[in-house]
Amino acid sequence: MPPFDPIASPTVRVADHREPAFVFPAEAEAARRKVAEFAARTGRRPNLLVVLFDDVGWGDFGCYGGGVAVGAPTPVIDRLARRGLRLTSCYSEPSCSPSRATLLTGRLPRRHGLHRPPMYGEPGGLQGELTLAHLLAEAGYATQAVGKWHLGENIESQPQHVGFDDFFGFLSVSDMYTEWRDPFFFPEIVYSEARTEWVRNMPFNKCFVHATRGGSPENVEEVTIPVLSQLDDRWCDYSVDFIRRMAGADKPWFLYHGTRGAHFDNYPHARYLGTSPARHPYKDTILELDDVVGRLVRALEESGQLERTLIFISSDNGPHMENWPDAAHTPFRSAKGSTWEGGVRVPGIFVWPGMIEAERVSDGLLAFSDLFPTFLGLAGAGDRIPTDRYIDGVDQASFLLGADGLSCRKYQYYWLVETFSALRVGEYKWVLSSTSDDDTDVHAPGGFTGVTQRYTYARLYHLYLDSKESRSYFTRKLAYNEVFVEGLRQHLRTFRTYPPKKIMGIGAG
Repeated sequence: MPPFDPIASPTVRVADHREPAFVFPAEAEAARRKVAEFAARTGRRPNLLVVLFDDVGWGDFGCYGGGVAVGAPTPVIDRLARRGLRLTSCYSEPSCSPSRATLLTGRLPRRHGLHRPPMYGEPGGLQGELTLAHLLAEAGYATQAVGKWHLGENIESQPQHVGFDDFFGFLSVSDMYTEWRDPFFFPEIVYSEARTEWVRNMPFNKCFVHATRGGSPENVEEVTIPVLSQLDDRWCDYSVDFIRRMAGADKPWFLYHGTRGAHFDNYPHARYLGTSPARHPYKDTILELDDVVGRLVRALEESGQLERTLIFISSDNGPHMENWPDAAHTPFRSAKGSTWEGGVRVPGIFVWPGMIEAERVSDGLLAFSDLFPTFLGLAGAGDRIPTDRYIDGVDQASFLLGADGLSCRKYQYYWLVETFSALRVGEYKWVLSSTSDDDTDVHAPGGFTGVTQRYTYARLYHLYLDSKESRSYFTRKLAYNEVFVEGLRQHLRTFRTYPPKKIMGIGAG
């Protein structure tokens, strides 16, 4: 048998409603035994902790080449990354709500319907979806959500109605609470009583809330600018209390912790204001987020739960460059809102002491959708993966738990709202359409300010040689055409049986 190669090797489709994946039988069996031994040793399945930052870039942390070099050291995250697996090709969706819904459902935005973030009371949410929290709760897990939600304010899409036992956070996104209160950004609203009242009457909740399973949210406090600066600190306290409380529980838990930072506009807690070498609010916030991770990990260590907990740390998308310099750092092209690598390639760190080997770095592909089947499998709930809908995620347990595990994902699909954009296999990215990002269109362009452009002929980028995606040489690499055409054909064919869903904007059902 020829050696494994992500382009030349075939995948296996485990079911018609599941994404085809590479299968490594020996590695999969070794991972299965490892999990079984863990369950026998501890008498339980692993706890699952997801820490999802907001708008933090691939290059912000020191372990990704940032840190001190970009004016914000991240010693805690760097040390933690050395204790596990650091991914260099972890993929979100182009913006926050699509990414979060994909992580929780295992489905691409074209399937769950959240193509972009809902804003200022706009309809859109998780109605009709089965989440990771739903299925873990059915499998006996305690489920807790803390921090940013932004997956729909309608009651049926709120955390306490989609599988979480408890929620403490806000339902929307940082700037919606504060931007119109800041005279630097919105003087025409701040200095106008009529416009201030107009915003106050918009149909979105101005408070952060608390809710328990099946109930209605109760307002905790209105999110003014001073309150916003305290949210990551208060939310971290809430998660730490949950971790400590669960130390004596007889069930495993799933904690989904979404930070406020570092989404614009950043108003760091007073303890961090001006403390970064960059002396800038965004960089100060990165220091605060590093400390948040440290507090969560200390709570796990002090309560004796660290070895029983699988930790995943990432960001929901790349930098939001339209509001530079209150923006993240990435070495890749473009930014949030785009399907260029800068918009969707994000940090991805997995830590599970004793289970995931330390000091690992891999460029194997991992998509946010993969967490759904992977976590369910590790929780002993793989049989709960729904069969009435298409699941885009692939089980990556053998990748995570193997000594030198290979990614089980062959294709990374890039969707630009409702337009298919690109396909990655191995080191190559095949691009059919994108959003423009040159300054002949608008000044200081970012991922949200371009225009959709379709190419007459496909473009092909070698991401190892050209991370900026600046040199297409498809006509010199036509031998690869079939792997991309066949991958796209298979992908689009799934939408015939499982039609796309549209729940937002004009024309939504």
